Amino acid sequence: MLSRFLFNFFSSFVILMFIFIFQTIWLFIDDFAGKGLDLVIIGKFFFYMMPNLTEKVLPLTVLLSSILTFGTFAENYEFAAMKASGISLQRSMLSLVVFMVILGGVTFYFANSVIPASEQKIYNMRRNIAKVKPAVAIAEGVFSDFEGADMNIKVEKKFGENDRFLENVIIHKKTKTSVNNTVIKAETGELKSNENSDILQLVLKDGHYYENVVKKKSEEKRKYPFAQAEFETYVMNIDLSEFNNVDLEEDLNTTTDKMKNVSRLIKDIDSLEENNLRIVQSFSKSISNRVGAFVPLQPVDTNLHKSRAKNSVDTLTLSKMEEIPKKINDSMYSIDIVGLFENWQKVQLINSAKNNASNILTSVQGKKKELQKRYEIYNRHILSLHKKYALALSCIILFFVGAPLGAIIRKGGIGLPMVIAIMLFLVYYFIGVFADNYSKKNEIHPILGAWLSTMIMLPLSIWLTKRATADKGLMNFASILDRVKDFFKKKTSKPSTS
Repeated sequence: MLSRFLFNFFSSFVILMFIFIFQTIWLFIDDFAGKGLDLVIIGKFFFYMMPNLTEKVLPLTVLLSSILTFGTFAENYEFAAMKASGISLQRSMLSLVVFMVILGGVTFYFANSVIPASEQKIYNMRRNIAKVKPAVAIAEGVFSDFEGADMNIKVEKKFGENDRFLENVIIHKKTKTSVNNTVIKAETGELKSNENSDILQLVLKDGHYYENVVKKKSEEKRKYPFAQAEFETYVMNIDLSEFNNVDLEEDLNTTTDKMKNVSRLIKDIDSLEENNLRIVQSFSKSISNRVGAFVPLQPVDTNLHKSRAKNSVDTLTLSKMEEIPKKINDSMYSIDIVGLFENWQKVQLINSAKNNASNILTSVQGKKKELQKRYEIYNRHILSLHKKYALALSCIILFFVGAPLGAIIRKGGIGLPMVIAIMLFLVYYFIGVFADNYSKKNEIHPILGAWLSTMIMLPLSIWLTKRATADKGLMNFASILDRVKDFFKKKTSKPSTS
């Protein structure tokens, strides 16, 4: 049984990996087409993609191979011969269970070591491939970053030969400190280049030019000077020498949650949690201070005010100051703080309160977006950590789904087992996708998002194993039909009360 299972397992793995690689080619065809890349570079890219595809291929392979193996055994009545010899289903599955436990350990090693390394390689290669031909790297509707040229460019539409004609062009030119100091807008544009030249010429027509003028003196900086001009034709020369000398396998220091192993993820999760709490606490304290909330009221020392008034003001001022504590105490009960001021002061007070409330609301809304992004990164790290363990356990659980299911349906071959395996895998996969998206947006806990699809398959595996052990079918439709008939018989046999 083990040898037949291994044959089905490895043959299914190779076929499914081949199918998923072809799917990957269609997904990344835009990154390779028309860029003159060497076949060795393209081959390396797909070689680095193979460990990443293992997350999808391996669970489906386990499910399919277990259904094929046990379906063939049941179809050929080999399980009946085993039971007649006194060999139970659990005993026949023992060697396969040991293999699946070992496979789960190997899967965890892949998820912890090999997949993060391949993610790093893929990220760097895609980033460097985009530099080979910057004209192709200009996407419609979004800002494309030209690192070597220190500029961002956004176009609404590209058309013509090699997409060299542009519409509604917006360019942000950066300074040495990576500050967007110049903005150029044009209705149309055209890219001109020569294969033997390192200069890309961008011809802009009918546009505007804005530039912040940087002054050295602080007094002149306060005036916020800027330059503005209109043009019919504006020519920009972009140096592509850095783009044409790109090392496609250059490693950058950028790391994401998928590029980290378990120890690094645990460490970063703790640091991200501490940083997020520190930012929330400092921001809430700042807002509280700006609003003046939770500030205890200090009792008014009337004797001190009287003594100061006697030494510095006349008796009229003294009588007015004696009325202040009384007004304050009365206002604490009537909540009429504005009534303590003159009419012209009331207008200033209300306008000041409106401005302060508007500024605070703007600050809260801006900080809310920042915190949402920070907590999304935090949730991604937790999700990546638990998905490494969930992937290893899912292989074992899906085996206990496929093996008893194959013994129950008693059908080998590629037809029905393949259909059932794909249906179960799609349920497992799409539940995982939806759970991932919800957990990243903090709508469900990321731990639940990582384990949800595996935990749904767990009771199914237990139920199928019990039915296969008891030699029962998938569903006993006869017993269900009998119960329905008995229900209607009891209902019609009740005496009518008239």
